[in-house]
Amino acid sequence: MKAVMLDSDTLGSDIDLQPLQALVDEFEVWPLTRPEEVVERVRGARIVITNKVVIDDDAMVALASPALIAVTATGTNNIDHDAARRRDVQIANVTAYGTASVAQHTMMMVLALATRLPLYQRDIADHRWEHSPFFCLLDHPVMQLAGKRMVIVGSGELGRAVAELARAFGMRVDFSARPGSEAQDERPALAELLPQADVVSLHCPLTEQSRHLLDAERLALMKSDALLINCGRGALIDEQAVLDALRQGHLGGLGVDVLPTEPPRDGHVLIDAVAAGDHNLIVTPHSAWASPEARQKVVELTADNIRRFLQGDD
Repeated sequence: MKAVMLDSDTLGSDIDLQPLQALVDEFEVWPLTRPEEVVERVRGARIVITNKVVIDDDAMVALASPALIAVTATGTNNIDHDAARRRDVQIANVTAYGTASVAQHTMMMVLALATRLPLYQRDIADHRWEHSPFFCLLDHPVMQLAGKRMVIVGSGELGRAVAELARAFGMRVDFSARPGSEAQDERPALAELLPQADVVSLHCPLTEQSRHLLDAERLALMKSDALLINCGRGALIDEQAVLDALRQGHLGGLGVDVLPTEPPRDGHVLIDAVAAGDHNLIVTPHSAWASPEARQKVVELTADNIRRFLQGDD
């Protein structure tokens, strides 16, 4: 039985693929795969392992039958689901592999923004401390997290993990109602919680209801020193509106690990703002999930999916 992994580099070179290799007779591993290479590389395979490589109908025609597409991520929007149903190709994804890693990254952003780390690092680089008339710099007000209020959008495993860490710092945590389901949800709507929020952290899926969840209208409800964290999906926030609020002093800090288009080959306004160094702003390259433990967990969960698929043949 043949398995093909199309973009192993997306998991890193330090990850052990042996749990996958041990399940099949033939295992081909490609670091990356261009669209025009997909059909030939999957030809004759019963198992295709992909993170972001698109698998369309033409690729599925080339597979042996029955076949499994094992996605080494939660999202499966790179797979043609209609074609998979027509051709009886199974699809399996992985979830909850990076909970600890993303929760840690989220709190890193909260702590860095609360202590105005980007601004103080800029001051250090500009030699301002060396010219201070007294022993320290007090130019940027630090937020003490104890006693502050965090509002989390998304009450799944990840949101709950972030809440646990926030409470360890003495924060009060509220979960907002699911976007688009406020009428059926007993929790308060986000708009009701925003005026009291000191930190807002987004951990919900991207849907039509949650797209630009934080736009100019909702940003206007927030405290001028509040912090906004987005480790969910880029389009959960209207980035231009958020950047405008930050520049105008209507937002205390912004941390994002995601952008609407990744990688941002044409640049992005938030990346330009980081380079300018004038704001309490952190942008990380979709790396919140990427601890070695989380990436190895992806392999283990993918192996479990393949094992279940193979057991169905018995």
